[in-house]
Amino acid sequence: MSARPQRVIAVLGMHRSGTSCLTGSLQEAGLELGKYHAWNPYNLKGNRENQDIVDLHDALLAANGGGWDRPPRRCRWSEAFQDRARALLAAHAEVPVMGFKDPRTLLVLDGWKALIPGLEFIGIFRHPEAVVQSLERRSQMPRSQALELWYRYNRVLQREQRRYGFPLLCFDEEEATFNRKVDQVVRYLGLKPPAQPQRFYDNQLKNFAARSGARTPLKVRWLYRSLRRASL
Repeated sequence: MSARPQRVIAVLGMHRSGTSCLTGSLQEAGLELGKYHAWNPYNLKGNRENQDIVDLHDALLAANGGGWDRPPRRCRWSEAFQDRARALLAAHAEVPVMGFKDPRTLLVLDGWKALIPGLEFIGIFRHPEAVVQSLERRSQMPRSQALELWYRYNRVLQREQRRYGFPLLCFDEEEATFNRKVDQVVRYLGLKPPAQPQRFYDNQLKNFAARSGARTPLKVRWLYRSLRRASL
């Protein structure tokens, strides 16, 4: 068995859906992220992503004929990619509880589950119209493509949450409610509640909300309602 941390926790969620906020909040409670991005133009507190893991995921998706914005039908991990992931885990073998976050994880998840028996999960989602607006601003993505991506990513999130029963948060919650539910997740994971009064969550992290009157496809509305019912 290759060396790896005692526990590994993956934060699952679509792009622009609060994964950075959730990951930063768990980091405050002791989740070790290794090296991570602490700032970028579209997230002033950083996306909390390990670039080596993001690079692995991008290469994996490209090798399977896709990308983060063009999900392949399935993602096969060659032995070379498995070795690359093992090396990343081995580099953090001394860490008791390691976490990683990258929205692309939802597209390549089967390989991680095969490599790490007992891999743990936490999930988060956000209203599709808020995600659409954010992707329009960040990536100049057409609305139809953004909605289809929201659906593809969150269908995987729903499937995995039903299979494993891990806690699921909604980033549409207001600050006090969100932090209270983060505290529930911290207890679930056995992490240490943050002692500082200033929490990672900041209302400035959310620049978009659902647009009233937007015509959202029925399957997208259904999936959002289903995720809300399953969330804390």
